[in-house]
Amino acid sequence: MREENKGKGRRAFQNNIYALRLLWKVCPQIVVHGAISRVLGYFEWLFYSAFFMRYVINALETEAELASILTFLAITVVVFAGMSIYNNYVGGRVLPVSMAGVYKKLNLELFEKAGNVELACFEDNEFYNKYTLAADRAAERLVETVNNIWGVIFGVVAAAASFYLMYDVDKISVLFVIFPIIGNFVFNKRLSQIDFDRNKDMAPHQRKIAYVNRVMYLADYAKEVRLTDVFALMKRNYREAIAGVADVTKKYTFRAMINHWLRVMFTFTFIFEGVLIYGAYRSLVTHTMSLAQLAVLTSMMVSTTWILIGFTESLVVSFKNGLFVDNLRTFMEYEAKIPEDSKGEDPGDVIESIEFRGVGFSYKDKRVIHDLSFEIRGGKTYALVGHNGAGKSTIIKLLMRFYDPTEGVILLNGKDIRSYDLQKYRALFATAFQDFQIFSLSVMENVLMRKGSKEEETEVIHALKLAGVYDKIEGLPQGIHTILTKEFAEDGAVLSGGEYQKIVVARAFVQKCPVKIFDEPSSALDPIAEYRLFESILRDGKDKTMLFISHRLSSVQNADWVFMLENGQIIEQGSHGMLMEQKGAYADMYEKQAVNYLALNHESERRGIFAAKEVNR
Repeated sequence: MREENKGKGRRAFQNNIYALRLLWKVCPQIVVHGAISRVLGYFEWLFYSAFFMRYVINALETEAELASILTFLAITVVVFAGMSIYNNYVGGRVLPVSMAGVYKKLNLELFEKAGNVELACFEDNEFYNKYTLAADRAAERLVETVNNIWGVIFGVVAAAASFYLMYDVDKISVLFVIFPIIGNFVFNKRLSQIDFDRNKDMAPHQRKIAYVNRVMYLADYAKEVRLTDVFALMKRNYREAIAGVADVTKKYTFRAMINHWLRVMFTFTFIFEGVLIYGAYRSLVTHTMSLAQLAVLTSMMVSTTWILIGFTESLVVSFKNGLFVDNLRTFMEYEAKIPEDSKGEDPGDVIESIEFRGVGFSYKDKRVIHDLSFEIRGGKTYALVGHNGAGKSTIIKLLMRFYDPTEGVILLNGKDIRSYDLQKYRALFATAFQDFQIFSLSVMENVLMRKGSKEEETEVIHALKLAGVYDKIEGLPQGIHTILTKEFAEDGAVLSGGEYQKIVVARAFVQKCPVKIFDEPSSALDPIAEYRLFESILRDGKDKTMLFISHRLSSVQNADWVFMLENGQIIEQGSHGMLMEQKGAYADMYEKQAVNYLALNHESERRGIFAAKEVNR
C-alpha cells in the first residue's frame, strides 16, 4: 500500500510538471502572471501582519515624527495601489485575452492529436473516455492546475515565513500553529473522504435523476410522454431517486457534521482564541509582551491560518486535477499506430490490382476476419455480400487503413499498402459509408466535404442528379446552398433518411478517384429507388474499379465478380450467374430475398397508382 501511494504521489508530481510545461508552451505569460499574482498575494498577507502593524504601533509607542509615519503610510498605499492596479490589469485584460489564446492553441493540439490517431482509438471506450475527459474544459482546468502549483510552492514558502515571524515574536506561539495543521490535514482529509464516499453512493440515484430530466425535456421523447402513461413511471423513478439521495445524505450527515465541527475548531477557534488569550496574558498579566508584539502576534495568527488554508486547498485541488492532467497527458503522449501523417511512396493514380493475401483481423481479442485471400482487378466491378456481421465493412476499413491486419498483407499494385503515403493512398478511393454522418453545413459542402468554388456547383448538381436527390434539393429555399439540419440554423433543412443517404452517395460520385466504394448505399431506399441508384452507380463507374458492399443481392447482379462472405471468410465466389448455378448459400439467399422484393415492388406500384388517382381527383 505504501509503495502504491508513493507511486500515485510520484505520478501526481509528474502530471503537475507536465501541466506546467504544457501551459508554458501554449501561453507562457499566464504562467508568469499566475506566479507573480500568488507571490504578491502572500506578500500582502505577510507584510501587513508582520511589518505594517509592528511599525505603526512601535511608531505610536515611541512617539515618532508624524512626517515619518505619513511617509511610511504613503509608500505603503502607493505599493499596494500598484499591486491592485496590476491585479486588475491581469484579471481584466491579460487573462481574458490569454485564455482565448490558450483555448485556441490547446484545443487545436487536442483536435490535431485526435485527428492523427487511428480509428480503433475512438472505438476503445477507455481511450475515448480519456479523450473526452481531457477535452472537457481543458483550457480552464489546465490554468487552474498551474495556478494551484504556484499555490502549493509559494504556500510552503509563505507558511515557513509566517512560522519564522511568529517564532521571532514569541517562540511558544508557534505551537499554536499545530491546531490549523491538524484541522486542515486531518479533519479536512476526512471530510474529503466522506464527500467522496457520499458522491459515490449517490451516483446511481443522480444518474436516474439526470435520466428523468433528459426524458422530460428532450423532444425525442415528447410524443411518447404525451400519448402514454410513461410520465407516471418516470415520476415514480424520480421519487425513488430523490428518496435514495435523502437516505445517502442521512447516512453521512452525522460523520460530516462532527468532522466539520472539529475542522473549524482546530483551524480557527483554538488558534484564534488560544493566541489571543496567551498574548493578552503575556501583555496584561506578566507584562512580558509589548502592545506592538501582541498586535503582530494576533495579526500573524490570522495570516498564518489563511495561508495554511490556501496551501491545503491548493494541495487538495492539485491532486484532484491530477486525474484530468493524467488523462490529458496519456492522450497527448499516445503514439498512434497508424498516424494520419504517415509518409511513404506515392501510389500513383492507376489501379492494376488490389489483393488481400492471408489477411486476418481481431478486434478486442475477437476474430473478425479469417485467412482472407482474394484479388480485385482494375476497371472491374466487384461485390462483397453476406448477412450482417459477415465482415464486409471490416474489409473496407482494412482496405482504407483505418486498421492494419493482425495477420497477412494487403497489396496495391503488388506492394504492401503500408509502404505508401497514407493520405495519397486514401485519395485513390471515393467511399460512401453505411454509417454516414450529415454535417450542419450546406448541401454543397456536405457533398464536397470541403469548401467549394463557384465552378464546382455544376459538378455537385450532376452528382446529386446521379444520386436521384437533386429534385428535392432544388426545391429547398437556397438550393444546394441550403444548410442541412437545424443544429445551427433555424431555417435548416431536415430530410428523410433515404435523402440523406443519397447525398452521401453523391459524395462518391463527385470525387475523381480511380476506385469507388459503396457500403450498403441503398439500405434506406425502397426497391425502385434502389434500382435507379444502382443504374446510376454502374453508369458512372463503367471505366473505374467498383466495389459494392451489400446484403441485398438484387443490387449486385451486374457486378463482374461477387464474393460471398460468412463469419469473416469467403465461402463462395463468382459471377451472379455462376453462383446461381451452384445453388449454394448465395442462390438460397437471393431466392429468399427475391420473394420479399417482389412483394415490395407490388406494394410500391399499388401506392403509386393510388397516389396518381388521388392527384387526378
